[in-house]
Amino acid sequence: MTRTASRFEIGLLYVIGVVQGLALVTFPAASAIFVSPTGFALTGTQYGAIFIPQVTLAILASALGPALSRRLGLRGVLQFGLCGNLLSMTLLSASSLLIGTPGAFVILCLATAALGLGFGATTMTLNTLVQGFSVGRQDVAMLTLNALLGLGTALAPILLAFLSWFGVWWALPVLMSLSLAGLLFATSCAPLSLPYDVVSQDRTLPRRFWIYASAVLLYGVVESLSGNWASLYLSTQRGVSAQSASLALTAFWVMLTLGRVFFALAARVLPVTLVYVGLPILLAIAFQLATQADSASTGIAAFAFVGLACSAILPLSLSFAAKEFPAQSATVLGGLIAFYQIGYGLAAFGGGPLVEKAGLQYSTVFAFGSLVGLVLGLVTWMVVRRLAKLRASP
Repeated sequence: MTRTASRFEIGLLYVIGVVQGLALVTFPAASAIFVSPTGFALTGTQYGAIFIPQVTLAILASALGPALSRRLGLRGVLQFGLCGNLLSMTLLSASSLLIGTPGAFVILCLATAALGLGFGATTMTLNTLVQGFSVGRQDVAMLTLNALLGLGTALAPILLAFLSWFGVWWALPVLMSLSLAGLLFATSCAPLSLPYDVVSQDRTLPRRFWIYASAVLLYGVVESLSGNWASLYLSTQRGVSAQSASLALTAFWVMLTLGRVFFALAARVLPVTLVYVGLPILLAIAFQLATQADSASTGIAAFAFVGLACSAILPLSLSFAAKEFPAQSATVLGGLIAFYQIGYGLAAFGGGPLVEKAGLQYSTVFAFGSLVGLVLGLVTWMVVRRLAKLRASP
């Protein structure tokens, strides 16, 4: 049994997706401000460390989201996530008042911790609701939702660069706080519930879950590698201006978003399983091109290619898993978001120590991304192979 969602509910979920994408990338987009001597003056290791609370609490929120939904309902968990995002953006805007003091680093860590709670709870709920409202067209719906998340991630560097030009970068988290407060109110006006239980009483995860978990963990590594370190790589190792490095990051998120839009539109004629297996191979090639980027133009082009290669991997992983385990969709999706965050955290924090402690260059770190892409290709092939067997069985 399914319930037809109202246009208001679907539109609200999609708008929340855009705002969540904006919130998620606001911190990486501000990387130049965080490490600048005239800004927060964080070291590379400190910059990476601010993402540890985010990843830890995002994993916790994603893992506990299904259990919370039993008590609060899906709408309650979504509202909890929006509150976390609201607190995060409020703390980030307030941190501008503490630049040059030891308290600034603490406030940034608290802000990313709140963002982790918000992202974990919000993303798990968004994917569960959209998947539940779109029976028969889950692949397209999940690609659309994640394209809108990507739209937000693409807008964040642009908006932050524009506001930084006027010396008011903190205005972005202020505007985000106001938007999140409005969305929190709007969710109280919509039922945002499914007419069936998406949290099975059997809390044992199926064996196949771990294949999907491997896929999203590896994806989290490659996405975070680009999203968190592309700007610093181009500006510190290649001597590209901060503005051009920011454009490269924007190109990554824009192409990631456009790729999701394209594959959502092409899903009727282009086999999504072929896309799923082919993109990691393109990803391995794209990272090799990124290691050779030595100018603003080649850096922008390389990371745009990386974004395109990343585009459909996560939404298709979530869609395939939700369709394979419909009785445990909330539990499975919550677990997968948690593993995505583990991969995100490994790359978000690991890049700094590899460069500063191990003495590696950023280009070498990005070369590792090619290897991760190849392993991801093997895992996606395992997913598709099993799906083909399930569809062939009577």
